[in-house]
Amino acid sequence: MITSIHRPVVIAFTTRICMKLFRGWQRALAILIGGTIALNVANAAAPQVKTQAPGYYRIMLGDFEVTVLNDGTLSLPASVMTNTTEAETEKALARNFQKSPFDASDNAFLINTGAKLVLIDTGCGNLLGPTAGNLLTNLKAAGYRPEQIDEVYLTHMHPDHAGGLMAEGKLAFPNAVLRANQREADFWLNQANLEKSPATMKDFFKGAMASVNPYIAARRFKPFDGDTQLVPGIAAIAAPGHTPGHSIYSIESQGQKMELWGDLVHVAAVQFSEPSVTIQFDVDSQSASRQRQHAYTDAAKAGYLVGTAHLSFPGIGHVRAEGNGYAWVPVIYSPLK
Repeated sequence: MITSIHRPVVIAFTTRICMKLFRGWQRALAILIGGTIALNVANAAAPQVKTQAPGYYRIMLGDFEVTVLNDGTLSLPASVMTNTTEAETEKALARNFQKSPFDASDNAFLINTGAKLVLIDTGCGNLLGPTAGNLLTNLKAAGYRPEQIDEVYLTHMHPDHAGGLMAEGKLAFPNAVLRANQREADFWLNQANLEKSPATMKDFFKGAMASVNPYIAARRFKPFDGDTQLVPGIAAIAAPGHTPGHSIYSIESQGQKMELWGDLVHVAAVQFSEPSVTIQFDVDSQSASRQRQHAYTDAAKAGYLVGTAHLSFPGIGHVRAEGNGYAWVPVIYSPLK
């Protein structure tokens, strides 16, 4: 029994206990609130990653597996387009929410036929700056290794297509046979042509020589002449103009078809509505324009898929006739079936 004598002592003791508990709750609440604030601050302060997903995209074409490999992008000014004006090019870009300079993708295509692994074009390697040269990285991310490539086909020998043939001074694809049109080799690998070329083109010749000559030395270069069936389901089609030996490649399996156009087209925002617009890199711009018009007409009529080197990754789509020109219809992303 608590008497009147003990009551003040008990009250004082109880008060001290309550105050200690209250202070404990205060500290716990402060820690909880402070921890939550700290957690939010930590999340907000996480560094930005600033990288994209690996650049590959896969599609089945009949029994063939086609993997698009993105080598990166190349920045080009509106003034690079010819047979038009810079102002007209800028207007066409603006209609498509682009501006000068614009980014052009650099795409290559890996075809697994089931019997052969064929790479069409190789990207820039180390020839054209820091925004490209990613093909080998993306090849490995896609589940393949460079030494597995059986054959490499070049649409032409410009540095953004042939530069990836070499890596750190060695053959990037040591077990592959390299194939390209003989006229292309005769033009770009000719020392006399290099010497008489304008200063703006000399690096194109030097890049081709540095990329292709090691394969010739290793006896791994096997040129072809004009339209040629290379392996079952893959054929080269001569399409000179952009370069003297420019080739496109027809891929067919189980009644399905895709044509890989190389550099027949560079800028969708400009060259579909106006196929006559050319580019400074054309060796013969009139022939290049005729080849583009023919390719557009055939693709729009037949409805087959088209793969492009420089349209936005993955650069695969259809061509549709529209008014006096054409329109590009990109593929819609879908899982493999």
